[in-house]
Amino acid sequence: MAELRYLSGFGSEFCSEDPRCPGSIPKDQNSPQKCPYGLYAEQLSGTAFTAPRSENKRSWLYRIRPSVSHEPFQPIKNSDVTHNWSEEEPNPNQLLWEPFDLPNVTKKIDFVDGLHTIGGAGDSRCKNGLAIHIYSCNISMSNKAFYNSDGDFLIVPQSGNLKIKTEFGVIHAIPNEIVVIQQGMRFQIETTTPSRGYILEVFGRHFELPDLGPIGANGLANPRDFLTPVACYEDLDENFDIVSKYQGKLFVCKQDHSPFDVVAWHGNYVPYKYDLSKFMVINSVSFDHCDPSIFTVLTCQSDRKGTAIADFVIFPPRWSVQEHTFRPPYYHRNCMSEFMGLILGEYEAKRGGLAPGGATLHSVMTPHGPDANCFEMASNEILKPTRVAEGTQAFMFESCMGIALTKWGSKTCDKLNPNYYKCWRNLQKHFKK
Repeated sequence: MAELRYLSGFGSEFCSEDPRCPGSIPKDQNSPQKCPYGLYAEQLSGTAFTAPRSENKRSWLYRIRPSVSHEPFQPIKNSDVTHNWSEEEPNPNQLLWEPFDLPNVTKKIDFVDGLHTIGGAGDSRCKNGLAIHIYSCNISMSNKAFYNSDGDFLIVPQSGNLKIKTEFGVIHAIPNEIVVIQQGMRFQIETTTPSRGYILEVFGRHFELPDLGPIGANGLANPRDFLTPVACYEDLDENFDIVSKYQGKLFVCKQDHSPFDVVAWHGNYVPYKYDLSKFMVINSVSFDHCDPSIFTVLTCQSDRKGTAIADFVIFPPRWSVQEHTFRPPYYHRNCMSEFMGLILGEYEAKRGGLAPGGATLHSVMTPHGPDANCFEMASNEILKPTRVAEGTQAFMFESCMGIALTKWGSKTCDKLNPNYYKCWRNLQKHFKK
């Protein structure tokens, strides 16, 4: 694939023109009587018009035809995408999924057809909540585009490279990178190999960088490492299927031209990607194990200060140097829900348990922590500077909401391991009076 160009920065005001059409952004105004090249001006709003300037998100698109030109939407039947959080009885147990299946080579499945909801909470109609999905596909979306009316998608590729064509330009994503496609943005995913990954969806709000507090001005994910594509239009008069995720269900309509006909755009409401290897790790250099919040890449905050609808947290390669300290994650009962996945390698506290492409869920107040083998090893190891998680990338979707499983996540996928609880059965009594 030819090297793609990107614009650098998080939350920035960008301008981009396809070099084939210089001067395609109108000068001095957003919506002139006649746009350059006979284009249509169309605004895409990510917040209310009257949101504070510091929070206001919108972009102006200059396109060959406006996106309003399409046939009526019709529902898509037999989809595993849902917001029905009452399909299954609540389950407070520790849950572990074996790696989710890649599509069988005899069956052709694109990104939309291979989208499955594991669980979630809240209500997209009230713009408050989240959903967790798995995607698994082996062919490209052909003359098909997707957009999400309910919220933002944070896509975590685990296996296979993705070429993501958006209205703003083209993004190439590989495992150990993430891509955020914000609410309403149309996109198409192409893949040349079987591909699998995780998706965190948030309703009605957007991801932002966490505050740094006493860390200071620098650290964690640096804004300049977030990349946004440059304008790259296609002028195709062909039939396209436009798939909309609306109130937790999928709908499709037809139109007679490509939705990726944006010649130029400007604004601060954009898709973007981030390379997780660029994360600047902050950690203890004296004693004790820091809370996982120091590994937060992006957050979507609730109305309660410091409490997230969803945090995206990673556990990257790093040095561990704490003295007289149990270094793995401590045993924990949490008022938050913790969904964990593994992109590559082996998670330090669950060696031989959580596998790449699999997942765990430790629900609100469900106890969890290192397995018996990890506890014994870490309690008796010689404490010296040690490289942790080399060749590994684990992540966590953490939420203040209680995540309910769907029927697909609980039964249909057939990946829940009924023996997960046994990894703690051999924890020994060490009490001495």
